[in-house]
Amino acid sequence: MTTQQDQSAAPGPPLIGALLRMPWEAVHERMLASLHRRGYEDLIAPHLTVLQYPGPENMRPSDLAARTRMTKQALNYLLGQMEQLGYLKREEDKADQRFKRIRLTPRGREASAAMREVVLEIEAEWTQKLGPRRFAELRGLLGELSETPEDRQRAGAGPEPTAA
Repeated sequence: MTTQQDQSAAPGPPLIGALLRMPWEAVHERMLASLHRRGYEDLIAPHLTVLQYPGPENMRPSDLAARTRMTKQALNYLLGQMEQLGYLKREEDKADQRFKRIRLTPRGREASAAMREVVLEIEAEWTQKLGPRRFAELRGLLGELSETPEDRQRAGAGPEPTAA
């Protein structure tokens, strides 16, 4: 018979969530360190969430909050910081002046480009480590898992089957 202590001492191998999280954390840490070395010392980890793919350009803050799974208050706090640091601006929405739109400044676009460069470097290293075929397979599988029903429909795969 196993005890509570026995079960907590051996959690078993990592499950898929941990296997996805661990490389992501390594990428995130490396991205931030690389940005600091490139002159973006004022960026902190939460700012990367704002700049992450596909970026905040032309988004309403409320839509970005939903996409990043942040409260509107938390996101607006980060946007205020990033605006003061010169990475973005919040401008009136020309179509509906009740709303604001996020616009990256040249510095914000440069930081986003630097983030992409770091990830491309990591992808090259992972390609070297896994081999081109295995890395392409990994990338393909992750892309497949990331697809939404809307993505598949736009790609011509037709609508999702419905339960009878």
